[in-house]
Amino acid sequence: MPKHTLRRVMTATAAAIGALALGLTDATAHATPAAPATLDYVALGDSYSAGSGVLPVDPTNLLCLRSTANYPHVLAESTGARLKDVTCGAAQTAHFTQAQYPGVAPQLDALGTGTDLVTLTIGGNDNSTFINAITACGTAGVLSGGKGSPCKDKHGTSFDDEIEDNTYPALKAALLGVRARAPHARVAALGYPWITPATADPSCFLKLPIASGDVPYLRAIQAHLNDAVRRAAEETGAVYVDFSGVSDGHDACEAPGTRWIEPLLFGHSLVPVHPNALGERRMAEHTMDVLGLD
Repeated sequence: MPKHTLRRVMTATAAAIGALALGLTDATAHATPAAPATLDYVALGDSYSAGSGVLPVDPTNLLCLRSTANYPHVLAESTGARLKDVTCGAAQTAHFTQAQYPGVAPQLDALGTGTDLVTLTIGGNDNSTFINAITACGTAGVLSGGKGSPCKDKHGTSFDDEIEDNTYPALKAALLGVRARAPHARVAALGYPWITPATADPSCFLKLPIASGDVPYLRAIQAHLNDAVRRAAEETGAVYVDFSGVSDGHDACEAPGTRWIEPLLFGHSLVPVHPNALGERRMAEHTMDVLGLD
């Protein structure tokens, strides 16, 4: 074979082999896409975030009554996120920047420029709104035999005034603090699932001794608190996770297996008027739906 013909054959063969190799490389790249980066996830918040009362309890910090089955753990397990959980029972917005207990750092210290995702449920303990309202209305309900609206008659707009004047600006400041510490993170502020039904259920009085006229009163206070969380989230660039629809019919008056919140009396949790394991799981699932996380 002439030399010039041999060179042409060798050149053509090399080109064909190169094209085949390139094609195989492209096919391999399409067949095995790069794995998505693991989310660096920080969970902040109070006992609704911590899952206080849900077993098993995280033994690393018993003061915070943090459960390893709380919604942050469920979310992290479902998404493969790398979780740093600093939620703590009884936390207020002030504990984002102040130590809650000796050895329990301010919650914002857990954040950094590499944080990808932040979730939080906070505000219910500011001004002791939840505990004061439940205690006051429960006591009034027992003394009235479940009749009338003795709690509303006594306290009027006082709880609502505290939410608007104190809790709402504190929520906004807390979320701005989150944004400052974690400027690249997606932030989700969760509302609180319903504690009471919309109207009184006489069969629930032994479990939740609230007078019939005070049941909608308490529900309206909770709706106001959730609206304060919503406004603070929207005004600071966070995502508000609304539970008003999905938690309806899963309040503390419902039967076990349906309710997300345990009642004040005769419940199945160490901490009454808080989410049970089902509630924590449903909170995680709805948050993932809202955020579009798999």
